[in-house]
Amino acid sequence: MGIREDDKRYAVYVAHRLDLIKYATPILGSREEAEDVVQEAFIKFVPQQAEAPSALKAYLFRVVRNLALDVRKRRCYDLRERPDDTPFWGLPQDHGSPEDHALFCDQVRQVSEILNEMPADTRLALEMHRFGGYRMEDIAVHLGVSVATAHRLVKTGLAEFVRKMK
Repeated sequence: MGIREDDKRYAVYVAHRLDLIKYATPILGSREEAEDVVQEAFIKFVPQQAEAPSALKAYLFRVVRNLALDVRKRRCYDLRERPDDTPFWGLPQDHGSPEDHALFCDQVRQVSEILNEMPADTRLALEMHRFGGYRMEDIAVHLGVSVATAHRLVKTGLAEFVRKMK
């Protein structure tokens, strides 16, 4: 009574399982993935109905190599399909501590109060320059004053901020 073909394949697999894992680990970069690939090779290798190749060990190593390369190729493809450039609004935001939030709110309140106390021309010139990014020439045209006056209004507004901010 001879040994069945499935038994031969199983014996070859069991005898070389650790060597197969060691073989696949450098290809995949992880022992866990290598074990998964070797297990998948077992599923493909042992119950085959087709005629067995003459060198079962070499055939088994080739199956493991091909599966490992397929996994690595799939991983590279997945990384290309899923870029890591998550937009800023998709990333977790650091809102800081409650103290930081309270300090920020207090500063916003102070800025608002200082702006409300300024003369209208000074406030508008300062807002246009600091918040709107306008040039002095544009501010002068909008307010109907000279460029030197627009510059003086912005400078006066900034000096008032420095003096009143705590």
